[in-house]
Amino acid sequence: MVSLALPALPARYKPASIWALYALGLMPGLYAFYLGIFGGLGADPVRAFEHLLGLWALRFLCLGLAVTPLRDLFGINLIGYRRALGLVAFYYVLAHFAVYLTLDRGLILSSIAGDILKRPYIMLGMAGLLMLIPLALTSNQWSIRRLGPKWNRLHKLTYPILLVAVLHYALSLKVIDPEAAFYIVVTIVLLGYRVVRPKIMERRRAKRMAGAAR
Repeated sequence: MVSLALPALPARYKPASIWALYALGLMPGLYAFYLGIFGGLGADPVRAFEHLLGLWALRFLCLGLAVTPLRDLFGINLIGYRRALGLVAFYYVLAHFAVYLTLDRGLILSSIAGDILKRPYIMLGMAGLLMLIPLALTSNQWSIRRLGPKWNRLHKLTYPILLVAVLHYALSLKVIDPEAAFYIVVTIVLLGYRVVRPKIMERRRAKRMAGAAR
């Protein structure tokens, strides 16, 4: 495997860099809100705002799941930022859902129910949000210590979450455009890597052991 190991960031700078990630990660959503207020989101600003929030949620979900293969295959260790990436994705999903309920559907339950029946992809989006909630609530050191090995099993929900997220996005479009196709391919690669990862890691361990035995 190719190794592009990066120098570790000094420990004293890490908290600041994580907060910077939160700030930078949320800026696209705030900028889209700014554009919506001042008429920069086109003829249907609510739908455009809703779409942008959902798209950024999908992007951060992909980035969170890219951390492991980047570390395994290229030696780029961003594991300390994975939690922040996941939480930023959750905030975007929550905002996306809130805009749908309030600005799009006006909190009218009959309208929401009819929309769900007419557009099953909305159910996929809701399923993704429901699965994200326990992950967001347990994204802290106390939960890691309290849950132990169960924490890792719980957070494997990120795999079906990404799957339903990309399906929600793709099915919400009338046609699969190049951008949607890109995220579908990225999802297949990221989830497919999890299938082959045990064999890759086993081969790497075998090579290290063989090298140590010489």
